[in-house]
Amino acid sequence: MTIREQLELREIEYLSPYATLSKDSKGRKREESECDIRPVFQRDRDRILHCKAFRRMKQKTQVFLLPKGDHYRTRLTHTLEVSQNARTLAKALRLNEDLVEAIALGHDLGHTPFGHAGERALNEVSENGFSHNEQSIRVVERIERHGQGLNLTWEVLDGIVNHKSSKMPQTLEGQIVRLSDKIAYINHDIDDAMRGGILKEEDIPQEYAEILGCSSKERLDTMVHDVIIHSMDKDKIQMSQEVNKATMGLRKFMFEHVYLNPVAKAEEDKAVEMIKKLFEYYTYHPCLLPEKYKKMLDEQEKDVVICDYIAGMTDNFAVKMFEEFFVPKAWRL
Repeated sequence: MTIREQLELREIEYLSPYATLSKDSKGRKREESECDIRPVFQRDRDRILHCKAFRRMKQKTQVFLLPKGDHYRTRLTHTLEVSQNARTLAKALRLNEDLVEAIALGHDLGHTPFGHAGERALNEVSENGFSHNEQSIRVVERIERHGQGLNLTWEVLDGIVNHKSSKMPQTLEGQIVRLSDKIAYINHDIDDAMRGGILKEEDIPQEYAEILGCSSKERLDTMVHDVIIHSMDKDKIQMSQEVNKATMGLRKFMFEHVYLNPVAKAEEDKAVEMIKKLFEYYTYHPCLLPEKYKKMLDEQEKDVVICDYIAGMTDNFAVKMFEEFFVPKAWRL
């Protein structure tokens, strides 16, 4: 018996009846031989962790654009916090940690530079529209590994594409990531907003503080415990009505006071225009796309390929390309 088979047997013996077993995966679009050491979801986790799009998230905006400080969240540190929350929930509920971690690490691979501002810009200029969850699927299926994709399992793809609020994954592990994403960004965005002087602890409405707690640690602890208590031995991942109402109320408060705050978002309009200008420039000059993307033009619509390229940029690289195309350079003798 291989190590993989032993691990699969351990899942059967230990995991909840509601867990997604590695041996029962619906599989990959392209068949491939099994690993003798790692079950399928662990392999997916490893593939995501080692891909280029994952590394680039370290220089992509979470909420605050190009902040002056080393302690603000990036898209990568957000992803790691989502993963940690999700693994804590999965372990407590005896669900598949490997599947949860793979979905969590891959859920934002398709995010643009400058966060949701960049996503909004591409959605406005592309005839096909743009959403980061669908782009994450393109990254793992059509862009990584020189166009070959990562060939991930159906369950991981389902969790990635359905992690937004308007969607619902078909596995409990995917549902964990969907909720862990909200838990993570609500709490760490409050922390970053306080660090940036946008909020103070006393600004948090008392009606939410009384239920969730009066610090980031207390709020995170309350939300995680509540999900575990109300999801244990059930076929759905959920919060209690009281905590869910307070969490969604706090999320609404964050939209009004942070995500749409003119101080916090003072530079967003510039970022949006920058992304739009880059899209327009590549539309008229597709010959300037990297060779990899020029080859994609033979099979894909130009709008889609340009979105692929721009969405993959880091904040710093997008600024660099904008300066190269639109900022005059000093003339040299």
